[in-house]
Amino acid sequence: MKILIIDDEQVSADLLRRWLVHHGYKHVQVVTDSRVALETCDQFDPDLILLDLIMPNMDGFAILEELRSGDTGETFLPVVVLTADTSDEARHRALEAGATDFLQKPLDQTESLLRIHNLLHSRRAHLLVDNRRAALEGAIRERTIELRALRAELQACQGLPQSSPEFLGTRA
Repeated sequence: MKILIIDDEQVSADLLRRWLVHHGYKHVQVVTDSRVALETCDQFDPDLILLDLIMPNMDGFAILEELRSGDTGETFLPVVVLTADTSDEARHRALEAGATDFLQKPLDQTESLLRIHNLLHSRRAHLLVDNRRAALEGAIRERTIELRALRAELQACQGLPQSSPEFLGTRA
C-alpha cells in the first residue's frame, strides 16, 4: 500500500517517512511543496494521505477540499490530518472538509501506527469490493449480450419479426 506524506517541514516529513519504512511500509513518498501536492497525488495514486494543515501557498484545508471536490464516493481514499493546531475549530473544519482522521503533533507513535494500519486495512477492503463489483458488472454485461443473442435466435426460429412486441418481451 502506498502512503503520501504532504508536509512543508522537510525534517518532520523525512522523519515520518523513515519511521513508516522502519515499520514495514515500503511505498512512502514525501511532498514538501503544497503547490505540487495534488499533481503528485494523481501520479502516485496513494492508498493513504498524511496531510499537514499549516503550510505556505496552499494549506492542508485547500488540498483536502480539492481532493474531495471531485470525489464521487465510489473510492475510499483515507486522509489523516497531522497538525500541531489543537483547536476544536481546526479539527472540526478538517473533518467537515473530508478528513478521515485527525492526529495531533507531536504524534504518539503507537496510536499513529494503529490508525494508519486500520485505515489501510479499510482501504484494502474497499478496493477488494470495488474489484469484485467491477467483475460482476462485466459478467452481467456479457451475460446480457448472450441472452439477447439467444432471444434473437429463438425469435428467428419462431418466425417472429425482431421488432414485434413479443420479441421485445412485452405484450401489445
